[in-house]
Amino acid sequence: MRAPWKAQEQITTELTGQKNGTRPSRRDFLLYLGPALMVSLAYMDPGNYGTDLAAGAGFKFGLVWAVWLASGMAMLLQYLSGKLGIASGHSLPEMVRKSLVRKEYVIPYWLAAEAAAAATDLAEYLGTVVALNILFGVPLLYAAIFGALDVLLLMTMMTRRFHIIEQFFLLFTSVLVFGILYQLVVIKPDLGQIAYHSVVPGSLSTDALLLVVGIIGATVMPHALFVHSWLSKNKMDTMGKKVLDPEKRYDSSNASVEVRQRTRKIHLRETVVFLTIAGIVNAGILLVATPLYPNSKLTFEFAVQQLSARFAPIVGIVFVLTLLASGLTSSTLGTIAGQVIMEGLIGKHWNIWARRIVTRGVNVFPTTIAILLGLDPLILLVYSQVILSLMIPLPMIPLVYFTSKKKFMGDFVNRRRTIIVAVVTVALIITFNVYLLLTYA
Repeated sequence: MRAPWKAQEQITTELTGQKNGTRPSRRDFLLYLGPALMVSLAYMDPGNYGTDLAAGAGFKFGLVWAVWLASGMAMLLQYLSGKLGIASGHSLPEMVRKSLVRKEYVIPYWLAAEAAAAATDLAEYLGTVVALNILFGVPLLYAAIFGALDVLLLMTMMTRRFHIIEQFFLLFTSVLVFGILYQLVVIKPDLGQIAYHSVVPGSLSTDALLLVVGIIGATVMPHALFVHSWLSKNKMDTMGKKVLDPEKRYDSSNASVEVRQRTRKIHLRETVVFLTIAGIVNAGILLVATPLYPNSKLTFEFAVQQLSARFAPIVGIVFVLTLLASGLTSSTLGTIAGQVIMEGLIGKHWNIWARRIVTRGVNVFPTTIAILLGLDPLILLVYSQVILSLMIPLPMIPLVYFTSKKKFMGDFVNRRRTIIVAVVTVALIITFNVYLLLTYA
């Protein structure tokens, strides 16, 4: 039988690739790779396409700063979410359930969190529908039906080993990144204007404010804040189980401080790398739309037609392919997030097929009605992201609270400067939301 300290030493080496007292290496990073990679797809989903496209066509370079601001806030909050899972061995929904003094508050909180996940899935579903419509000429009504069948692809994949899902995300992340970069190379946006408007915000008109809040909602997504803590915890469980007896469950909450400290450093690196890429892709989508300025009533179909006509047909095709890829991958993360929210808050495990079918069915109905009424999918996407922004405080406030308290985080509690930046982030998001509500009141 292996001595406990020997097992722990081997876990430390397996999780970090290094002996105690050394810094994580490139091998460590590749071994841990997965959680932030998956979360980054939430920041490149059809909701981002909708808000960024409308921002570029309606205000040209004027809202580039909003993309960088939202990306920076998302990076901080995602780092805190992953750190919570690593330090406590629990997901954010589990921590909320354990900490609510009155248990009757759990169900309302769960229902609100599920509503945020459903709103996210609506945007992802719309992106798939629009891509099918433009790419293959399928009428929107039929595309709404065919788009719902992505549940079969996603559920088949999700019943297999989790690392297959991570590889799927890596593939489609590559498609998105190279697709957007190709479009930028062809379009050649003005670098001077990009630099200027990255640091100098323009005037916030009513329409611009709506898009800024939409960009924040599309980037700092509630379901992604819930799920990252579970993904990081799950990664530690999976990697620890490889070292111990495969028949026994490895609990990351029992990992040594050294193991968790090294894992936190790798998590920080992965979060910075992949959310930086996601931020660049978001800015890229906005920049791709700048040649369409001025156009405050843009549609996806018009955007693709104009990009194809002004540059080359391949530009329009690549744009639609990246939109389709973003819809499929972000739907997978949304399903995982829904399971994490349900299990963490009410301790119930629902068959993942049933959950996905019900969630998709809930979104098919209003989407089909909207299509029959002639509402434009791009407008629906923008407003869905505004709703998501209004729901960000739901996971954000408890996340900042938990990670700032030593009784939950131990040695991993936020430093004072981290707390300050986190509080400023919370205040900024709430201020934008309140300002929008007062403007439209």
